[in-house]
Amino acid sequence: MKASPEQPASSSPASDQIDAIVRGTPGWHGETLARLRASIRKADPDVVEEIKWRKPSSPDGVPVWSHDGILCVGNVLKASVRLTFPKGRQIKDPKHLFNSRLDSATVRALDVHQGEVVAEAALKAIIVQAIELNLAAGKRR
Repeated sequence: MKASPEQPASSSPASDQIDAIVRGTPGWHGETLARLRASIRKADPDVVEEIKWRKPSSPDGVPVWSHDGILCVGNVLKASVRLTFPKGRQIKDPKHLFNSRLDSATVRALDVHQGEVVAEAALKAIIVQAIELNLAAGKRR
């Protein structure tokens, strides 16, 4: 299979590439990304890790977690580490984890700032809903 321009082929698995991104992200940003990743993997042992959207400003690409479709995308920003959920608008968030992209018609995001701790049970509930939405979408096709 030929690689697309957005996602060049790599000789290492995506999980190894995400390991490298985490190791290469200094300070609290890297620690936060590692914790969020561990929470995602714990919430969904069948999650598929991918790297997408390589470009000159992001040559390592962007970590993506999928299960029958994208669950969430991880981005390291200047003031936060963001998990963006493409179907976030459809996800119930009783613990109010979503604190960014609230004006979007489809996505919602969770920005984690330095020193903040994310409630793992609440994040797991969001991930489980994202999986259910992806599975339901697959059944409608």
